[in-house]
Amino acid sequence: MNWLQLAEEVIAGKIISNEEALAILNSDDDELLKVMDGAFAIRKHYYGKKVKLNMIMNAKSGYCPEDCGYCSQSSKSTAPIEKYPFITKEEILAGAKRAFDNKIGTYCIVASGRGPTRKDVNVVSEAVTEIKEKYGLKVCACLGLLKEEQAQQLKEAGVDRYNHNLNTSERHHSYITTSHTYEDRVNTVEIAKKHGISPCSGAIIGMKETKEDVVNIARALHQLDADSIPVNFLNAIDGTKLEGTKELNPRYCLKVLALFRYINPTKEIRISGGREVNLGSLQPLGIYAANSIFVGDYLTTEGQEANSDYRMLEDLGFEIELSEKQEEAFCS
Repeated sequence: MNWLQLAEEVIAGKIISNEEALAILNSDDDELLKVMDGAFAIRKHYYGKKVKLNMIMNAKSGYCPEDCGYCSQSSKSTAPIEKYPFITKEEILAGAKRAFDNKIGTYCIVASGRGPTRKDVNVVSEAVTEIKEKYGLKVCACLGLLKEEQAQQLKEAGVDRYNHNLNTSERHHSYITTSHTYEDRVNTVEIAKKHGISPCSGAIIGMKETKEDVVNIARALHQLDADSIPVNFLNAIDGTKLEGTKELNPRYCLKVLALFRYINPTKEIRISGGREVNLGSLQPLGIYAANSIFVGDYLTTEGQEANSDYRMLEDLGFEIELSEKQEEAFCS
């Protein structure tokens, strides 16, 4: 396979075939740099060498009635995690200031649970209005299954993006969770889109899915027209259904990132949870396919030190994308 030629065809508008998609995942490790070269050609065409930085604020931890097999916060998990109810507006604002000061462009307010209460949405809405005025950050909310009126309120408050991951293929979904359906997840993304909120939806790789499942979830996200696609790599947590699962290696993870770029050439591809554990010393190569990363900790697992991420991007010669207010603060 001539990977660079395939990349040029993708840039010209080609949608790769299932055969070509599987060829990326099945490619010999000796081909890895060529596969990544093609992915970088696509990434550079649409995003240059800029990188979007994201930070998570875990606004509510634990107490979730869902049974998601990967999640330490689920009702079935016995993982010893910190649990607390929805945080205050002031705590959300303090997190936004940290994000601004650390050159984070997208601030992600995430809460466990099936879906938000009216009070939860009110707290987020009030906080977001102030965040937009003070810091000009892009705000992404991730609060679970969403209702029409909740989406409208969040949009009016200034929420830019709503995250609700499909997580895995439709075929594999019932293995991961039974307390909600694949269609429930798709519906929430569609509700966000309907109300003018940019859709963010992604996948978790390494949950005993097949390579065909990986191709199918990448295609489903393309069909859903998700603007931002977080690609998580399972960091199996003791006490969850997937405890002890270890199917990934750094080279395969890079091929997955390349696949998502070839199938979703114009979209923000974000290396998300589990990158430190699963990509290891090959993390820098991931930036040649992805154009976005999380900085700092995730929900109940730790990320690497932020300075290591900044140094990695500087060593690669990539540029952090800043908000207008950050440009004024850091570049004046």
